[in-house]
Amino acid sequence: MAGMSTTTTLHVVTVFLGDGGTGGNELGVFLGSSGLPAATRQAVAADLGFAETVFVEDTATGRMHIHTPAIELPLAGHPLVGTSWLLRHQGMGRDSLYPPAGVVPTWEDGDHTWIRADPALAPEFDTRQLPSPAEVDALAGGEPGVNLHVWAWEDETAGRVRVRVFPAEMGIGEDEATGAAALRLCGLLRRPLVIRQGVGSRIDARPGPEGTVEIGGRCALLDTREYRLP
Repeated sequence: MAGMSTTTTLHVVTVFLGDGGTGGNELGVFLGSSGLPAATRQAVAADLGFAETVFVEDTATGRMHIHTPAIELPLAGHPLVGTSWLLRHQGMGRDSLYPPAGVVPTWEDGDHTWIRADPALAPEFDTRQLPSPAEVDALAGGEPGVNLHVWAWEDETAGRVRVRVFPAEMGIGEDEATGAAALRLCGLLRRPLVIRQGVGSRIDARPGPEGTVEIGGRCALLDTREYRLP
């Protein structure tokens, strides 16, 4: 396999940390994974079991692949934000990343890492507004074969929403923080949002130029370890 040895380095990043350091969605990232076949990438993502695993083909261009445990995605928010943060903190920061969907601008502002994307390129969800945050919290789980995205206003005037996402079709039971769903919801509502998802994650979202949406959040490195490829 060109570009990767049998054993390679895995970085584990937590993305969209909440206020006080709560929540955060774990992300696996392999840097410099050029030449790794799609079937092997998918097997690695399934083995690791993170909501998404990123394989950066080329750190100089930001070309990358994103896999859930079940499928490859053309674009996803939590992997793009987390990979952008990791590259910057490894001294390889870029102004854009290149997932299969195309160029995605990225930048840092204070302790937040941001991306800008067309929400129409994000995976689709069955999005349902519920009457209250309590009803969102009361859900026992998702539905087979459905990428369920439920939300309710916590404070409509302030733009604060409570969200849970159950992307069963992607091979995920419940996702702790879902950037793609944040892109879709902000694209639907066309206003700045503070999204509280999962057990304590926070995603900031706001309309961007020409129908795009910008999402951002706080990240941290959890672990760096060697991983043996299948």
